Amino acid sequence: MVKIVGFKSYENSEGEEFFGLVLQGGVELVKSEDTGRYYATAKQSTISSTFTEEVCKSVIGQDLPGRIVKTPCEPFEYTIQKTGEVVTLEHRWEYREDEPSMESQVFGTTKSKEII
Repeated sequence: MVKIVGFKSYENSEGEEFFGLVLQGGVELVKSEDTGRYYATAKQSTISSTFTEEVCKSVIGQDLPGRIVKTPCEPFEYTIQKTGEVVTLEHRWEYREDEPSMESQVFGTTKSKEII
């Protein structure tokens, strides 16, 4: 599961404003290469939306099925905000839907069953 934790405003090539939702995965513990101590972190990704600013505000806190995964991409420069250091990255974090279970693929069922 991922959670909608915010939104960002963007401008398309025609100068029109649109909004992207900021998604965050669950808490992960990572061991520091420098100190050997663990710290808590969570992966984030942004996806485009067709929502207005008001709708974006209203969906903050909502959970979505899926996860955030590391995806290879063409190298690009990224500036670390805390230090101002410019680094070259060859990956980005992207939202991915959960893979359907074998049961749902074979029998056409979903994890939650409707009660009639």
